[in-house]
Amino acid sequence: MLLLFSLHSVTLFAQGGKSSKNAEKTPVIRILAIGNSFSEDAVEEYLYGLAKAAGHRVIIGNLYIGGAPLSLHLKNAQGDLPAYEYRKVGLDGKKARFANTSLSKALADEAWDYISVQQASPNSGQFDTYLEPLPPLMAYVRERASNPKVKYIWHQTWAYAQNSTHSGFVNYDKDQLKMYAAIADASRRAMKLGHFDLLVPAGTAIQNARTSFIGDNMNRDGYHLDLNKGRYTASCAWFEVLFKQDVRQNSYRPEKVSAREAEVAQAAAHAARQKPYQISDLKQYH
Repeated sequence: MLLLFSLHSVTLFAQGGKSSKNAEKTPVIRILAIGNSFSEDAVEEYLYGLAKAAGHRVIIGNLYIGGAPLSLHLKNAQGDLPAYEYRKVGLDGKKARFANTSLSKALADEAWDYISVQQASPNSGQFDTYLEPLPPLMAYVRERASNPKVKYIWHQTWAYAQNSTHSGFVNYDKDQLKMYAAIADASRRAMKLGHFDLLVPAGTAIQNARTSFIGDNMNRDGYHLDLNKGRYTASCAWFEVLFKQDVRQNSYRPEKVSAREAEVAQAAAHAARQKPYQISDLKQYH
């Protein structure tokens, strides 16, 4: 059930925003995704567990509108529209949801250490759709981010399953490898266009995992990620980039992800950080 509110000050978003006196020695890492259901898949469920297992304290925010492209984020920014459901995973790992939130209010809610942006999946491999909205959107975000040391992330999303019936799959002739190659190329170019500091190669991690015994079973509906191994793989990619640590050494595994699936997910993400724009064949997991 959504929490409806009138925002008088950013302290209304304080859930998870204050440090426990017993844990103040460990700095809090604050991560905000400006996204859609693909950022929901990647950061809302398992990134917290991975971070906690490695001794990191995190706050994770996701500005959610289903299917939102860059052009819509820009429109919402320019109009200061309260168009988002703001999901926030606090220091205790619990998720709160705030309806009718604007981009400006979420940006002001925390001194974010990392802010990510992504394109909607049908357009993720169509770089022409990045050209007009991305530079002014990033200018807006940079102007309002309060942390002078904030790092900006491009979230590289994933290609659809080969049997996907999503209407946007026709943009890639209903060819998964063609879609992946287009996404990889567009993400490389987006890094320069938006002057991003980091790339999270979630799309490459998913494609790597598809070369294993798991095969083309990383999605739940042809485009969103499988709720367990798919989401875990994407979160592993985020963990690798954010913390610059080998996720293969991380002990956290979701209950419904088997040990072998977790091994593949971690290997896929680790390989993606090494080679973010090309597929690594996980031959040892065939």
